[in-house]
Amino acid sequence: MDTKPLNYLAPPETRMVLGNVAWETYNALSEQRRGSVPRMTYDEGVLEMMSPLREHENIGRLIGRVIEAYSEVRNIEIISVASMTVKCSSLAKGFEPDESYYVTHAARVLNQAEMDFEVDPPPDLVVEVELTSSAIEKLKLFAAMNVPEVWRHNGEQLNMYRLENAQYREIGSSVELPGLDARRVNEILLRRNSVGETKLIREFRTSISG
Repeated sequence: MDTKPLNYLAPPETRMVLGNVAWETYNALSEQRRGSVPRMTYDEGVLEMMSPLREHENIGRLIGRVIEAYSEVRNIEIISVASMTVKCSSLAKGFEPDESYYVTHAARVLNQAEMDFEVDPPPDLVVEVELTSSAIEKLKLFAAMNVPEVWRHNGEQLNMYRLENAQYREIGSSVELPGLDARRVNEILLRRNSVGETKLIREFRTSISG
C-alpha cells in the first residue's frame, strides 16, 4: 500500500556534499564526467554536486533566453558559455553556473577554444538558480574568482549583484546589459507557469524594440 502523502513534492534539485576532497580528485571528476550533470562546486576541499530537476532548469533557461533576446535586440555582443566549468587551482575553487556569458570581455575570448582561469577572465555575467540551500557560500566564491555580475534566483524572485571592492552589492539594473532591470525580468518569470515561453519572449522582444 502506498502511504506517500498526497501533497508530496519532489525537491527541485538534489545536492550531495563531500568534505576533504583533494583538488586533484575534483579536477578528475569534473573532467571525466559525461555531460554537465551533476553540476559541481568546489571550495577549498568541499565538493558539492547538484542535480537540477525541471523547475530549476526551467527558471535558469528562461533567464538565459531573456538575456539572449535582449542582447540581440539591443545589439550587444555576447558569448554564451552556459554551464562551462570555471576553476582555478591557485584559489582551490571551481563552479558551474546555470547560465553564463561574456559581455565586456566577449571580444577578448572570441577565438579561444580553451580557457585558463589562472590568467583568463571568468564570465562577465553568471546566472545562479538556488531553490534549496547550498553548503557553499556562492557569492563569496564568485567574489574570490572575480565574477563581475551575478544574477540569483531563489525560486521566488531574481536579484542582481555587482562586484565592488571584492564584495557584491545588490543593483536594480544590469551593468553588463544596460537598461535591463531586475523588475522586468521578474515580471517575465512570474508568468512562466501560465504563459508559454515563446509568447513570453515574443512579448519581451516587442517591448524592447524600437
